[in-house]
Amino acid sequence: MILAGGAGTRLDPLTRERAKPAVPFGGRYRIIDFCLSNFVNSGVYKMKVLTQYKSDSLNNHLSRAWRMTAFLGHYCESVPAQMRTGTDWYKGSADAIYQNLNLITDEAPERVFVFGADHVYQMDVRQMEDFHVQKKAQCTVAAIPVPIEEGSDFGIIAVDDQWRITNFLEKPKNPPPMPGNPKMCLASMGNYLFETDTLVSEVTNDAKLEASAHDFGKSILANLHQRAAVYAYDFARNIVPGQAAKERGYWRDVGTLDAYYQCNMDLVGVEPVFNFYNQQWPVFTGNPNLPAAKFVFADHEHGRVGYATDSLICEGCIVSGGHVDRSVLSPRVRVNSYSSVSESVVLENVEIGRHAVVRRAIIDKNVVIPPGTKIGVDPEADRRRFQVTESGIVVIPKGARVE
Repeated sequence: MILAGGAGTRLDPLTRERAKPAVPFGGRYRIIDFCLSNFVNSGVYKMKVLTQYKSDSLNNHLSRAWRMTAFLGHYCESVPAQMRTGTDWYKGSADAIYQNLNLITDEAPERVFVFGADHVYQMDVRQMEDFHVQKKAQCTVAAIPVPIEEGSDFGIIAVDDQWRITNFLEKPKNPPPMPGNPKMCLASMGNYLFETDTLVSEVTNDAKLEASAHDFGKSILANLHQRAAVYAYDFARNIVPGQAAKERGYWRDVGTLDAYYQCNMDLVGVEPVFNFYNQQWPVFTGNPNLPAAKFVFADHEHGRVGYATDSLICEGCIVSGGHVDRSVLSPRVRVNSYSSVSESVVLENVEIGRHAVVRRAIIDKNVVIPPGTKIGVDPEADRRRFQVTESGIVVIPKGARVE
C-alpha cells in the first residue's frame, strides 16, 4: 500500500498542478519511481497506490510506465479516494488505509507494507521483512540514524537494546540516542510493515475515535508499542546489491524546494552519493520515444560551443552552442547558442534563449526563457519577478511567461 495522496504544498509551485509523488526528479523520473522500484527490485510485485490530490499526472504516469505482468498476478494499480466510509477525503495516513480495507481483504496477504511515495532512496524491503519475522513483530518501522543535534527536526523513535520500540517522540528537544551510538538518534522514515490482522484492527479502532488525527505516526504507533510487539528496523544496515559503501543509508525527504534542489544536485558529482547507474538495482520509469541528446557547434573562436560538464542530460535535449554545467536537464530541453545554464534543474520542454544566463534555478515544464534573460545573477531582480527560496534558488512555475 503506497500512500501517494498528500498535497505537498511546501513544494509549490512544482505541486501546483500535480501531486508530490508525480513531481519530476533526476531528469527522467518521478519521485514515486524510487519507492516502486525498491519493491520491484525486492521481489514484491503487488502494489496499490492510494491517490487523492491533483492525481491526473500521477495516474497517467502509473498507467503508462508501470504496466506489470498481469499473467503472473503482478500489478501496480492507482486507487483514487473511493469514499467508501462516507463523504470525507482521507483524514490522515491511517484513514487512507481504513477507507481502502477492501483492497486488503480481497487480496488476503499475510503482511502489508505501508510506505510513503515521496522520498528518494534505495532499499531492499525484504531485509526489513526478514528482521520483522525474526523479531516476531506485529509492526516494524523503518528508521534512519540522524545526528542527535538534528533530532528535534524529526519524529524520533526510542528503542531498547533489542530494537523494540519504547516510545515515539515528535520533534523532541532532547532526543534519546540509538543503541550503541550516543551521537545518533533514530528518525522514523514513515515506512511500516504490519501483520495484516494488526493493521486491520488498528485502523478500524482508530476510525472510531473522533479526536484522533487518524495518522500512523501520531495516532497509532504512538500507542501501539505499549500493547504490541513493535520494532524499529535500522535502515543504515540495509544492503542494496551493487551499492557503494558511501551510498548506503542515503534517504532524502524532498518536501521543500531547497531539499528538492539539493537532492538533484547530489546526482551530478563525479562519484555521486546517489547513483542511477547501478544496474543491479535499477530505477524504473517510462521510456519516452525520443532521440538521443545532441550537442552541436564547435566554433571555439567565437565561443559558440555546445557542451555539458558534470551534468545529467536526458534524451531529446539539444545543446546548441551553449554551455551546461552541474545541472539536470529533463527530456526535450533546448539550450541555444551563447547561453549558460549552471547548477540548475530544468524540467521537460524548456527552451533557453540565446545569450541567456540561468544559475541556481528550478524551471518547471513548458517555459521559454527569452534571449538575453538573466536568472540567478541579480537576487533583487529575481525576487521582483520570480519565487526565490531561502537559500536563493529561483523557481519558475510550469508554463510561466518570462519577460
